[in-house]
Amino acid sequence: MFFALDSIKRYMRFVKPYKMLLFLTIVIGILKFAIPLFLPWLLQIIIDDILLKDGMTTEEKTKQLFTWIGIALVLFFVIRPPIEYYRQYFAQNLSNNILFDIRKELYGHLQKLSLKYYANTRAGEVISRVINDVEQTKNFVMTGLMNLWLDLATILIVIAVMFAMDVKLTLVSLIALPFYAFSVKYFFGRLRSLTKERSQALAGVQSYLHERVAGMSIIKSFTLEKHEQKIFDETNGEFLNKALDHSRWNAKSFAVVNTITDMAPLIVIGYAGYQFLQGDLSIGVLVAFYAYIERLYGPLRRLVSSSTTLTQSIASMDRMFELMDEKYEVQNKPDAMVLPAAKGKLQFDRVTFKYDKGGNTILNKVDFTIEPGQTVAFVGMSGGGKSTIVSLIPRFYDVTEGAVKIDDQNVKDVTIESLRSQIGIVLQDNILFSDSVKQNILMGNPNATDEEIVAAAKAANAHDFIMGLPEGYDTKVGERGVKLSGGQKQRVAIARVFLKNPPILVLDEATSALDLESEALIQDSLDRLAHERTTIIIAHRLSTITHADNIFVIEHGEVVESGTHQRLMEQQGAYYNLFQVQKLD
Repeated sequence: MFFALDSIKRYMRFVKPYKMLLFLTIVIGILKFAIPLFLPWLLQIIIDDILLKDGMTTEEKTKQLFTWIGIALVLFFVIRPPIEYYRQYFAQNLSNNILFDIRKELYGHLQKLSLKYYANTRAGEVISRVINDVEQTKNFVMTGLMNLWLDLATILIVIAVMFAMDVKLTLVSLIALPFYAFSVKYFFGRLRSLTKERSQALAGVQSYLHERVAGMSIIKSFTLEKHEQKIFDETNGEFLNKALDHSRWNAKSFAVVNTITDMAPLIVIGYAGYQFLQGDLSIGVLVAFYAYIERLYGPLRRLVSSSTTLTQSIASMDRMFELMDEKYEVQNKPDAMVLPAAKGKLQFDRVTFKYDKGGNTILNKVDFTIEPGQTVAFVGMSGGGKSTIVSLIPRFYDVTEGAVKIDDQNVKDVTIESLRSQIGIVLQDNILFSDSVKQNILMGNPNATDEEIVAAAKAANAHDFIMGLPEGYDTKVGERGVKLSGGQKQRVAIARVFLKNPPILVLDEATSALDLESEALIQDSLDRLAHERTTIIIAHRLSTITHADNIFVIEHGEVVESGTHQRLMEQQGAYYNLFQVQKLD
């Protein structure tokens, strides 16, 4: 078969837990599709055995006619409705549960992917695969695992009944089947690749929209509306071209296949009429046979439509599994141990780092030790490797060479969860989720009490402004905290780190983008937060780190100087020059 058997085999893993429900749905479905097959046979009985039957009175014919109609009414109005209901209910129940399980696994997988993956992949592309492509695979369940087999069962039942009625006429009815099978295989073999290209182009449109909607303020501030419209038209046009290619091939396939299936009834009518003229066929059988032909080739036409649906579904399945197959850059070792409560000693042992194997060296044999409770700062020009250093501590990335150690324990030897649970990070642009202030603070400790939340907010100098919000702690902050000022967002971010209460604290440009009033409030809360913790600070404003126990100057991925503020100023080296540039002498 032309479908990707490997993808189908992998998908069946999600179907397996529901195999009994699937079996029950198929059995009920066969009953649903089999009941209408009674009608052609009823026509044959009424015509041959009642209406055209010799030797029966009108009263007898009327009695038999209404008896058979009564049986049909019971079948269609009493038995069939509950069968139809349960077939639809079980089918939707099955498919929705499977999609729930797939998205659950995908989301778990996304959370394990490293930041490197997200740096190289557009968010819209990821969302498209998790939402659109997974939803498309529902058609595989509904069509491939249910309707397809129900149509095949219907075809087999119809052929069996037709053979029982007239063998020769049945064989004539099946003449078109080999041509049908060949045309389906020929046309739908290419449809899968066209469908995949169309899905990829659609994901491109979605990714573009996701980025531009998020950055609409930039578009407006630079008056880029016309320019962006042009780019969007090109992206949307690419999708249109792929969609039209897909539609053209799909239309050709339907034209050929439906022509073949339309030929069969004509052949049957001609041959059946000839048999009737020869006296070898009754009117009732002729009428019933024509009705069965419709029920034979109706499912065959649906199989053509199913082929299109399945092709689209499996192309989406391929894209879904491509995402599932993304390798984890950072993961636990099989024998990883839980990191005990950290004292806060941090060591970089000749650490070298590259983002890609053949890429530039970002850090080159970086070597330093931070003692428990110390406050240290990393300074230097942008691009020197400061942020990379703090990204290696919680294993957002893994070192290329050397080792990062906490309390003399290599971070690669402990579980990621136990490592990151002991590190608190405050960034320059902290992300808040479009939830309440309370829920954003709770991310530091989801099990915290209301009293602990308020205490954390007070420690972060955030409680007063929170109480001034329309709904206090229950106020929604909007996407990425858009309803709050920069200083307010920063204080909420600091509050959740207070709630987490980690032994190691990382402050990455935490105050560089704030006004003086906000900076003073936040600096006060950061000083309180850093008390009795190992604290690592990255700062461009050197005035904010003069109190540090040790300052490391990073240039081109190497530590070129280290010492206290006073000692480094006395050396009049790289740190001294940076200080002079900022005119903070």
